[in-house]
Amino acid sequence: MSPITHRKIRANGISIHIAEAGTGPLVVLLHGFPDLWYTWRHQLHALADAGYHAVAPDLRGYGETDAPAAVAEYAMTKMVGDVVGTLDAMGAETATVAGHDWGARIAWHTAQFHPQRVSSLVALSVAFDPRFPTTSAMKQWSGDKFNFALYFQEPGVAEAELEVDPRRTLRLFLYALSGDAPPELVPMLFQSKPAGAGALDGMPEPGALPPWLTEMDLDYYAHAFARTGFRGALSRYRNMDRDAQELAPHLGLPILPPTLFMAGEYDSAFRFAKLEPMKAAVRNLRKILILPRCGHWLQQERSEVVTQAMVSFLASETQGGEDRKSR
Repeated sequence: MSPITHRKIRANGISIHIAEAGTGPLVVLLHGFPDLWYTWRHQLHALADAGYHAVAPDLRGYGETDAPAAVAEYAMTKMVGDVVGTLDAMGAETATVAGHDWGARIAWHTAQFHPQRVSSLVALSVAFDPRFPTTSAMKQWSGDKFNFALYFQEPGVAEAELEVDPRRTLRLFLYALSGDAPPELVPMLFQSKPAGAGALDGMPEPGALPPWLTEMDLDYYAHAFARTGFRGALSRYRNMDRDAQELAPHLGLPILPPTLFMAGEYDSAFRFAKLEPMKAAVRNLRKILILPRCGHWLQQERSEVVTQAMVSFLASETQGGEDRKSR
């Protein structure tokens, strides 16, 4: 098994911590909320063993990567700039970009704005939608029901709840959004919880951790967020209106790189999404893979299935590219 090593690179004006393994074509792995590079630990090994240079950064605001003070520093344009800057720092003209949750959104827009830098794309959980919802639109949709993105808007509110006990926060989030939680839990959290609730309200304590999450894994997450808090992570949500304005001129730009999309059957980000905008905009959507009885954390919950799908996809694209060049 190829070892995972750690270092910091300078990209897009900040210091970015990366975990990496292997040598070969570059694959950049982007995590979501509330997560870290660590979510890709299984894929780092597998991709390295398959002949790739796998790199998983902590996104800005997370882990050991810089966390700028200004909320505007977490705009989508900044996050995309971090990905392109990472490729530059690695000396790579192109790379496969894979993302989960917010990382998928960042990967989609990196491919949309810089198609010449993205050789192929793997998106987990979050399907592409060219629209970026504003907070006012979300208030209309949500009405008197709780909405995570709206709850996260006011600086200090969510931090006060989530930082009381970071280990408990991560334990509840990781369990509640997984395929191991009761099937009726996700609809309650996303469709019927009252607007005045807190983020953790209604999330049950697991009797035992699910088999894909060990106490050591939870310790790693808890230690990182106890050190950094959640401000940087939450700042991504606080740019929704800014993103809607800044990305408006790019509406209609297609996604050109060959793409693999994966989601869990019980994935909260997938169950309430529409796939038609993705199918229309992604010109080379090779495959949609839905994992049965799997929740939001599919690269951890079904690590072997996800890694095999990624390796097979990358191998087919490499061979396909060689075949096309030889014609």
